[in-house]
Amino acid sequence: MSSSPTQRTRDIPAMSCQGCVKRMREAIQAQDAEADVIGTPAEHRLEVVSTLSDAELDRVLADAGYPPEASSLEPGAAAEAAPEPAPETTLAPQANSHSEGDDDGDTTQRLSITGMTCAGCVKSVQQALERTTGVESATVNLGNHTAQVRGSADTQALIDAVDAAGYGAEPILDLREAERVRADRDAVEYRRRMRGSALSLALAVPLMVSMFVYHPQPLGAGRWFWLVVGLLTLAVMAGPGRHFFRNAWKNLRHHQANMDTLIAMGTGTAWLYSMAVVAFAEALPEMARGLYFEASAMVIGLVLLGNALELKAKGRTSDALRRLLDLQSRTARVIRDGREFEVDIDEVREGDRLRVRPGERLPVDGEVLEGESHLDESMLTGEPAPVAKAAGDEVSAGTVNGQGGLVYRATRVGADTRLGRITEQVARAQASRPPIGRLADTISGIFVPSVMIIAVLTALVWFNFGTEPRVLHMLVTASTVLIIACPCALGLATPISTMIGVGKAAEYGVLVRSGEALQTASRLTTLVVDKTGTLTEGKPRLTEAEILKGDEQEALGWVAALERGSEHPLASALLAHAEAQGADAAEIRDFTSVTGGGVRASTPDGRTLLLGNARLLEEAGVELTPGKDRVDELEGQARTVVQLAVDGQLVALFGVSDPLRADAQEAVARLRDEGLTIVMLTGDNAHTARAIADEVGIDEVRAGLLPEDKHAEIERRQANGETVGMVGDGINDAPALARADVGFAIGQGTDVAIESAGITLMRDSLNGVADAIAISRATLTNIKQNLVGAFGYNVLGIPIAAGALYPLTGSLLSPVIAGAAMSASSITVVGNASRLRAFRPRNAGASSTRTPSIHQQEAST
Repeated sequence: MSSSPTQRTRDIPAMSCQGCVKRMREAIQAQDAEADVIGTPAEHRLEVVSTLSDAELDRVLADAGYPPEASSLEPGAAAEAAPEPAPETTLAPQANSHSEGDDDGDTTQRLSITGMTCAGCVKSVQQALERTTGVESATVNLGNHTAQVRGSADTQALIDAVDAAGYGAEPILDLREAERVRADRDAVEYRRRMRGSALSLALAVPLMVSMFVYHPQPLGAGRWFWLVVGLLTLAVMAGPGRHFFRNAWKNLRHHQANMDTLIAMGTGTAWLYSMAVVAFAEALPEMARGLYFEASAMVIGLVLLGNALELKAKGRTSDALRRLLDLQSRTARVIRDGREFEVDIDEVREGDRLRVRPGERLPVDGEVLEGESHLDESMLTGEPAPVAKAAGDEVSAGTVNGQGGLVYRATRVGADTRLGRITEQVARAQASRPPIGRLADTISGIFVPSVMIIAVLTALVWFNFGTEPRVLHMLVTASTVLIIACPCALGLATPISTMIGVGKAAEYGVLVRSGEALQTASRLTTLVVDKTGTLTEGKPRLTEAEILKGDEQEALGWVAALERGSEHPLASALLAHAEAQGADAAEIRDFTSVTGGGVRASTPDGRTLLLGNARLLEEAGVELTPGKDRVDELEGQARTVVQLAVDGQLVALFGVSDPLRADAQEAVARLRDEGLTIVMLTGDNAHTARAIADEVGIDEVRAGLLPEDKHAEIERRQANGETVGMVGDGINDAPALARADVGFAIGQGTDVAIESAGITLMRDSLNGVADAIAISRATLTNIKQNLVGAFGYNVLGIPIAAGALYPLTGSLLSPVIAGAAMSASSITVVGNASRLRAFRPRNAGASSTRTPSIHQQEAST
């Protein structure tokens, strides 16, 4: 091992997900426990700070199944390491539209579920999936009838498990096709339920009117009248209402019960009792000759009507996802072997050359080869100004070309495009469940059996202690209890609001990774922010360059050599200045990157070079007094000062300015108005950090921090009971983002952010954090309203249906009213959730306008 940690970068072709990163991190830290490992799967890039030598590092990676690409190895390391090819079986699975890697290497599969009608169904399907071998966790969503399963289970095994539970399942291989199929299926089901409701009510309404016009006793000729009515009611039950009875029977065979069971039992009991009265009227006392054919028909009609209206309302909950899917082109114009032709989007491959004409939407991500144009990227970034593109620039799928023509090379296709990953994340988050939903899950698991027990107890109480006619009262109360109970409202309370909330966030350029992140963001007390790239633009420029000793061109040559391999924004500013001054990069060796400090190297003649902050130079024993006054002056002007030392002597210092974001002050004010404590944690010096903090209105500042210091500070605050959110660029701040209760990755959807952050902001603005917190609070409030309404409805409705008010009113609740109330409860929950669609974050400024991609996808094509 080498004596001190050094930073290396490796290209890892086999890396496809954060699960791969985790396995590589574990392998490296098994050899060097203090190693810092950060991976960017989409770019197949691994950054390692470790005491391992280059050869040792490459051997460890190869043994873990992730050999580095030869071109990324340090000089001489490839020959020394000579790793054996990794077995094919060790490669992580590639992400696609329905299966993706997660943090522990398992995959997440999405299934479309059919046959679910209520929370009881959700519980049955979820239990069936969780019992399948290889399943780590399963989440079933009643709102969009999907299931997400994490683990190593085979897809067919999951389908078989759902089928054995009495439901249907099929894998979702393509989100767009799945949404189209679901929309078509919902449209057919809506028409079927409306038609069934109309037929049922066509019988029920005249029957109810007949109670006031012609309502004969079931004796003599009247018996034939009621026999015909009974047969017509049976036709309604066997026709429009048959799925209630079919599903109830299917659940009975699987030893389960759901909403269909309650409706089938309630309406079936009423019909059987009425037919018994028609057949044996003479043997029954007059008070027991009640007929409830109209109740059975009316309940079926009203429930079907409620189902149809609920289905119509639920159809809009996936609007955001559908609009994202609509941004994806269906065809592409490909240039192959000198010929240009149009192909289906699924036939485009990485490396293909594509032509985009003026006004067309780009089909895949790529790099421009020919032509110049301006692209409308507002659907991804929220920024309305067109962005100039020329040869060498990257372009993204879903953006719209301006007036120029472009030829570009495809670099990412299908679900791997930036738009594809965003769409996948929105779909995944909409199907997830916030922790608050577990209460509804727990209750729904025992709800239907509990209601059936309550119905039996109600019948026994009325039969033994009720007033005459006891049998009739027993029938009415038991049936009404079965009919009024509504597990649908419980099952819909959480997923409907979550789907709309996640979609609403996407409209504002906020990508929520999970329901848990959505809920946690609503109760944040502290928000930790980085400085560079968060409060500032992240595009520093050199404003002062002062040579204290020696030749300027020689000093700038060393700077150019030291910074040309770095991706840090400060390095870019220094390198640009050196090149502008015409300096030629000097020859250096033994280059080392010092995390949080700078860089170190040596010259061929043995001189030691240091370029970085004051801490790096002080630790090396460099005397900083010659430039101290000037450094203090620059730092007081919010400059970041980078110093160059040669052989322990300070040679030059550079002042770099990173302008504040235009809306930083406004965003910080909004966040403080939300009741959050704002804390700046930065690796920059205290003077510069304090100047920036004062300008934007932040009181608490800690400067000169390494990444592990930020991590420790967040841990300390959490130990003190604070709920901490962290805002960073998603790369250098990865440890702190992961440690925070919610990590907000700010920037234009960097790959590591989309892979690892709890919430990703597509716009370079802290206003996105304020929007995210406001939307999460509105969503959680809406979920709580739904849960209170659903629980409250059943807590009040079931006792009333059982006859609790009979001593006061002298009457019982009609099964017809119970059926209407049951349908209304579900519609109320969906309607309340739909109010989120009109939500707008308070004080949202111009920078917080909704992302046009979600509302204005009809860009010219």
